[in-house]
Amino acid sequence: MKGREKMAREQELERCEFQFVHEDVVNAVQGQMPKDEVLYDLAELFKVFGDSTRIKILYALFEAELCVCDIAQLLGVTQTAVSHQLRVLKNNKLVKFRREGKNIFYSLADDHVRSIINQGIEHVEE
Repeated sequence: MKGREKMAREQELERCEFQFVHEDVVNAVQGQMPKDEVLYDLAELFKVFGDSTRIKILYALFEAELCVCDIAQLLGVTQTAVSHQLRVLKNNKLVKFRREGKNIFYSLADDHVRSIINQGIEHVEE
């Protein structure tokens, strides 16, 4: 019974006590909201950060430009697994690559990626 009481109290906190919409605030916020397509793309981007192997790869690329072999050795996973995750990261414009002979070296796509990861780390360490 205690679990149900707690859930009922939590649901009360999520509801307005009085049915009154602050239309000026709602309209102001609505005017600042990005288009649905942009928010969808943002949600998809954040899904990419939902995998710890991808986060480890990105963090490793903070330090150095690395090839698949280097990343696999560093993380203790197969080259196939690394290649798959790099493909996801590349498709989402989070990493870039350059070819040197038969080797391909990966690095962060830009400073935005570093900022996203750093802000995430700051947030979880608070």
